[in-house]
Amino acid sequence: MFDRKINVGLISNSRVREVYLSDKDLNKLKKFANFFWMECNEESSWDHPPVSNKEVINNIKKFSRDLDALVVCHGSPLIDDNIMKNCDNLKFIGELEGDRFSQRVDLDAAFNNNIVVVDTTNGCSDAVAEWALGLILIGLRNGGAHFRKLSQKKEWGTVLQRENDPIFQWNEELSGKKIGMIGLGYIGRKLSEFLRPFNVDIYAHDPYVPLEIASFLDITLTSLENVMAIPDVVVCLAPLTPSTEGLLGTKELNLIKSGAVFVNVSRGKIVDSDALIKRLEVKDIVACLDVFDPEPVPVDSQIRAMENVFLSPHIAGTTLNTRREFFSEMIKELSRFHSGHINLHSFNQRIIANRSGKKIGAAYSDRR
Repeated sequence: MFDRKINVGLISNSRVREVYLSDKDLNKLKKFANFFWMECNEESSWDHPPVSNKEVINNIKKFSRDLDALVVCHGSPLIDDNIMKNCDNLKFIGELEGDRFSQRVDLDAAFNNNIVVVDTTNGCSDAVAEWALGLILIGLRNGGAHFRKLSQKKEWGTVLQRENDPIFQWNEELSGKKIGMIGLGYIGRKLSEFLRPFNVDIYAHDPYVPLEIASFLDITLTSLENVMAIPDVVVCLAPLTPSTEGLLGTKELNLIKSGAVFVNVSRGKIVDSDALIKRLEVKDIVACLDVFDPEPVPVDSQIRAMENVFLSPHIAGTTLNTRREFFSEMIKELSRFHSGHINLHSFNQRIIANRSGKKIGAAYSDRR
């Protein structure tokens, strides 16, 4: 607990400063902190830490020397042991947009220097869960097929078509359905909340989720095979890690039962795209995809023209509000840090294992 204002620094590019930080939130922060910003424009990557030159690192050392807390986002270089040891007071590092977390903070170095590390990945949970629910509803009505027909500027929806065209026979309600979730993190838990009014049964595969959370949410934890085969709707919500890349291939996709809907709002690389297209060619399932591998979806990709597919260009978590929410959540975490409370989104071994795709003990490995 501090008896003074803490010194909080943000390292990011100018777009983060302009879009993510609202005046309202900055005023909240300034009630208990002195705020400093350093513009930095290092490349952000999904696959590797940003590379920085010596001049940039030296400037960051000067900027962060007297900070109690450091927040990083797009544009920041890797915050490593060299930088951390230069900071006499640094006890908190936060990442605003957690998908790139492991690329911008050296976790081992932070732990060795007794620094609390948090991220605000959950800032986009509501938005992604909302779009996942929307895609579920679209898929159950095969909305993609109807949109394609209507966009052709031909007559669509006549009595004869309604009675005879197979597209109109694919018209299901969500109420009472079985829903399968691959991943039960922040987004999965929020989606389960949105689904409750529809009186659905939820199955989930997540080897890292604490059992008490599944019990509290009344969700059945089961194998990946069961999550693919049993439900009427399968939703992919898993993070992209070394163990989930290519997780859903021909074997897994062929388990999806006829008449089911497959939704992906996580990452395209979790699904084998060629295998998914072959599964969709059977024309007995519908896919609603916010993500695909590669992105953007190639102009000549077969999946663009498939009637049983609805596509959106990776928009689930990119609302203006989600970007502001990342910073709002970070302020809450900084306030807890300032007051001497436990941070809600600090990293522990379970979360680290999930992000890296590693097992963390028999209790988890037995549930794979």
